Amino acid sequence: MRKLKLLASGLLAAALAAVGIVVVASAHGSSDPATSTPIKHVVVIFGENISFDHYFGTYPNATNPAGEPAFHARRRTPTVNGLTGNLLASNPNSANPARLDRSQAVTCSQNHGYGAEQKAFDGGAMDRFVVFTAGGSCADKSIVMDYYDGNTVTGIWNLAQHFALNDNSFSTNFGPSTVGAINLISGQTHGATPPVASGVENGTVIGDPDPAASLDDCGKGGVTMSGKNVGDLLNAKSITWGWFEGGFRPTATNAGRAVCGATHANVAGASTADYIPHHEPFMYYASTANPHHLPPSSAGMIGRTDQANHQYDLVDFDTALRNGDLPAVSFLKAAGYQDAHPGYSDPLDEQTFVANEIDAIEHSPEWKDTAIVLAYDDSDGWYDHVMSPIVSSSAAPSDALNGPGVCGNVKDPSAYPDRCGYGPRQPLMVVSPYAKTNFVDNTLTDQSSILRFIEDNWSLGSIGDQSADAHAGTLNSMFSFGKHGGRAPRVFLDPSTGEVVAHDPH
Repeated sequence: MRKLKLLASGLLAAALAAVGIVVVASAHGSSDPATSTPIKHVVVIFGENISFDHYFGTYPNATNPAGEPAFHARRRTPTVNGLTGNLLASNPNSANPARLDRSQAVTCSQNHGYGAEQKAFDGGAMDRFVVFTAGGSCADKSIVMDYYDGNTVTGIWNLAQHFALNDNSFSTNFGPSTVGAINLISGQTHGATPPVASGVENGTVIGDPDPAASLDDCGKGGVTMSGKNVGDLLNAKSITWGWFEGGFRPTATNAGRAVCGATHANVAGASTADYIPHHEPFMYYASTANPHHLPPSSAGMIGRTDQANHQYDLVDFDTALRNGDLPAVSFLKAAGYQDAHPGYSDPLDEQTFVANEIDAIEHSPEWKDTAIVLAYDDSDGWYDHVMSPIVSSSAAPSDALNGPGVCGNVKDPSAYPDRCGYGPRQPLMVVSPYAKTNFVDNTLTDQSSILRFIEDNWSLGSIGDQSADAHAGTLNSMFSFGKHGGRAPRVFLDPSTGEVVAHDPH
């Protein structure tokens, strides 16, 4: 019977093609491109500005005060490389780390500049965070040392309990949001035009310049990146994909240019813009930009090449998921108030976004072969006690890890400057039926490890041109692809508290 159905389906498609009607196969249909693992869909939830110790320093031990959501670790929960008793009580910095509670969810933002982070590392002593990365707007400079536990980042800790967490993952390079976002999709922050500008040094992005005005109507002008990104590789293989960002859809037009005016208020009542141009890495590349923020020509074209050029609002992801037509690769960026960035967002708003998105994916048919990757663009300058291995050195004016103008030992004079890394340590998680459960992975990884997983899974090839994907560690240790793989159960979170819901809310 199944063979007859397939034959009938094939005859129908041929007949429609003969009269000029093109049938576009859904992302989960029989035309799925071959993959090297059982994973057919990757969804990257890319948050903002969190160091590993800031979220997981005391994992899995929470304080559990009255009035806050409780967290109790499951039996045999593995430990992480976190804050020891000595680091908490006798820290080499000028202040000890202190616990932040839910009432302190919205904090000031720290200094997460390329050079400032290197100075805080102090050649590996990790003892100058209060001096160099405490935020300029922070009245109490010691806050840069502080951390949350499972009573505030409750949902994130509960995901770690049921899926896979990596405690040895780093920013590809030192520096802020744009650096991390571009490394996620290309592993290469060199190739910026103009080669010297605000946020650019020696042709390398080290700050947060907006995309050039010709590439993004909603930006303030800035730079263009040369070279390839993962979108180009996916397009070359006709694999569906998209970047979905809150606030991307224009609220108006002005002289033919899009206006991105959507705003939301965070848990503290402060309003912020939904769309932040320097958080959208594909808009720096002419090949993948959607300058006027055009919508997809139809719901069926989400993930495919049309006027939107694979750049979308988050509502388009919801549409594709609801229609059972999820792209093979999706990058999700929350609206500003939910992206976790200190200063205008917070872990409670982030938790709402993450819980709702994961819940929706878990209720879709695609869940069975999906890997959700939770990662961050930078550390915000928050304290983390682990010195990163320096796999890419640089000797440029903004470098400072080992003294003025020095970050590591430059052995290759042809290496692009201002790409010193790895930078600070950050959380990395995999949520999937194929994820190992209640597992802590110690594999050395970085932001471009996500890029490498996508490249390897769909046999895309690599970026080249000194991209970090060439030496990125693998995510494979976080998965179970053997005969017992694909059995991690769905876990539903209360978006408000982060607590596990006992029963499927739907």
